[in-house]
Amino acid sequence: MCFHTSTTDKVKKLEKHFKVNIVDPSMEKYFDKPTYHHNGFSHPNMLVIPQERSDVLAPGIWGIVPNYKTKDEIKDYHKEAVRYGGGLNARSEKAFNHFIYKEAIMDKRCIIPVSGFFEPHDHNGKKYPFYFKDKNDEPIALAGLYTVIDTYITFTILTKEASPLFAKIHNKKNRQPLILDQELTHNWLSVDLEETDVEDILNFSFPEDELETYSVSKDLYSPKVDSNVKTIIDKYEYEELS
Repeated sequence: MCFHTSTTDKVKKLEKHFKVNIVDPSMEKYFDKPTYHHNGFSHPNMLVIPQERSDVLAPGIWGIVPNYKTKDEIKDYHKEAVRYGGGLNARSEKAFNHFIYKEAIMDKRCIIPVSGFFEPHDHNGKKYPFYFKDKNDEPIALAGLYTVIDTYITFTILTKEASPLFAKIHNKKNRQPLILDQELTHNWLSVDLEETDVEDILNFSFPEDELETYSVSKDLYSPKVDSNVKTIIDKYEYEELS
């Protein structure tokens, strides 16, 4: 599952790539600071493009929360939802029937721009992190859903059955995030889609040859190490995986 991401692109690059503007220019300095490792379970603030304002980048809290909660209940809900994955990922197969997702799938879809993300590989019962990025170092568009609670956006990243590449790497869960190309990124945010159109996008398979992946340091998983450092996205070779 996609619980770890990286956002190192400047806001201006995201604005140009997605043809949007940050909702509040005063936030640009904050989001320009590179985050090499977002641990989803810390529920970080990340930029998203919400369907309701598809021309802007807006801050969102990673970890979707039901829209009947109040802003003061967000943290408590995240603690409660840890056993369910913290609301970080949403199975696309449940998009139309899950009690939260079904309220969002038709009119609260979003794009989560990332520079890359991490997935675990299982080898002899041990977990090895792998990093995925665009081969041309362009931002990656992850499809998601969101809720609005008071003035806060909370969001989740949609996942799907793994493609052959992801099944080889993420070989325990056989899942992957739903990655969209430029055309489908635009379509995903459209207000004119029917259910069948949404279902078609949920089944989209991003071209594997446009991605690069490699193993990285296990520091990614260590609570004793600051993994939000540039070297965490560097290649790290393991003899046992050769």
